[in-house]
Amino acid sequence: MLKLDGIATFVAIAEAGSLSEAARRLRLSKSVVSDRLAELERGLGASLLHRSARRLTLTEDGAAFLIRATRIARDVEEAAADMAERRGALVGALRISAPVTFGRMHLGPAIYPFLARHPRIELTLDLDDRRIDASSDSFDAVLRHGPIADSRLVAWTLAPSRRALVASPDYLARRGTPGSLAELDGHDGIFYTNRGVGDWRFRGPEGAISVRGRPALRVNNGDMMRDAALAGLGIALLPLFIASAEIRSGGLRIVDIGVQPETEFIHLAHPEGRRPSAKLRAFADCLRRAFGDPPPWER
Repeated sequence: MLKLDGIATFVAIAEAGSLSEAARRLRLSKSVVSDRLAELERGLGASLLHRSARRLTLTEDGAAFLIRATRIARDVEEAAADMAERRGALVGALRISAPVTFGRMHLGPAIYPFLARHPRIELTLDLDDRRIDASSDSFDAVLRHGPIADSRLVAWTLAPSRRALVASPDYLARRGTPGSLAELDGHDGIFYTNRGVGDWRFRGPEGAISVRGRPALRVNNGDMMRDAALAGLGIALLPLFIASAEIRSGGLRIVDIGVQPETEFIHLAHPEGRRPSAKLRAFADCLRRAFGDPPPWER
């Protein structure tokens, strides 16, 4: 007879990549985690993990079992949370991925009151500028800025997010201030690598327009893009949630070329086919109220 705690422990080990980290996440001793894994393997009659001095890897049997084990562990967790929600409480684990800069600048102040109101929610917030796969990485939802291209995700809109071309006064004094798409072409650019292409995209009367700049810097972090623009390295197309303070202070100037960047939004996206929990819906509502319309970075 397989025990649910053994299945949940195996899933935690697979996600964490080590017994020690799984024990930390489960708030158990390493010996208890090891015993549960051994009991599960005896019950299955199969080895689930390759053990070495450096790391744990899944065996072929382990990889096959993990797919269903993850679903079982999640179903049990959601069933327990549903029972608590029936009694009017929001409880249990909530795992969210968010971009580094937005999370650091704007997400913290929005979620601290939420956690204070719901102390039985165990939130794990993973700040990462990579495009996280919410389904395979076991996140309840991912917070994203910009378009959601993954058809496996259901996106909830939280707030608008305008972007602007910006540059330092020093750069514009040296290179001139472009006033049109044609004049922008060839300027030094600071580009966000996680968007893939090194160009600027705008809304034209007949659809999207792309302008290719000379890449002075490609980087996968918004803070560094803003700092590079402040240092005079080139022009950057930045969300106002990153650049608004420097625009107000005069450290960065908006470059108006007569057309606007493509409209974007802040989204919270969850895997399609997975019923969003009451705590995830409450989390999304909390963020919408905290950001407001317009959000503070656009006022």
